[in-house]
Amino acid sequence: MIKITVDDHHVDAAFRRLSGRDLAVAASWALNDTATDVLKHVQTRMDDVFDRPTRFAKNAFMVRGARPTRLEASVEERPSVGKRHFLKVQERGGPRGNTGLESLLQSRLAYDGHITAVTPAGGAKLDAFGNWSRGERNQALSAVQSQRDATSNTSPASRKRNRKRAGFFVPRASSKLSPGIWKRDADGSISKVLNFTAAVPVYEKRLGFFDGAVDVHAARLPGHMRRTLAKMLAKRSGA
Repeated sequence: MIKITVDDHHVDAAFRRLSGRDLAVAASWALNDTATDVLKHVQTRMDDVFDRPTRFAKNAFMVRGARPTRLEASVEERPSVGKRHFLKVQERGGPRGNTGLESLLQSRLAYDGHITAVTPAGGAKLDAFGNWSRGERNQALSAVQSQRDATSNTSPASRKRNRKRAGFFVPRASSKLSPGIWKRDADGSISKVLNFTAAVPVYEKRLGFFDGAVDVHAARLPGHMRRTLAKMLAKRSGA
């Protein structure tokens, strides 16, 4: 979380002309505008660092605004963001925790090997963000009996009804095929859609938005304070 507060020296010149309440309101406006600038910096930084960041990534943070009675604004995680959100690892570096897909396969897939992490393979269909497409992922999980809802798994009857649809399978650990989920098309050709690995993914420190956020705070807050104080002075002068 990035906290943004206001120092008294920004408001000294207006003390004699504005009430304490007016000063507090103007300061809260300035803090909220500065926090919005910091949030935009964080999201722009994601565009620079990541390849096509998803809406999930860019919306991971929010502004908690200041009030006249609480002169502190912050840019912080949304309540829906989990403890192991990948942005935390991208900020500080180090090993990442399991994704939802990895945890699902570890708990549901009948597999005689070890799965620590998974990544899309060369034969996978990718979405606009470079991730495994939801449609193919659901088909594959159903075929290998690994859906969270067991009733969504492919049954022998449904497999017979859809013989022309591509099938998915996981080779045994002793197979010459590499570990993962493979796709078998109607013509018998196979391609790999998901890699299994026993190695823990480790990220380098990459995002670095905290340091930049401090710079944005220092650069923008004085200007916002001057503008909001002038706005409040004009409001009171015209009253």
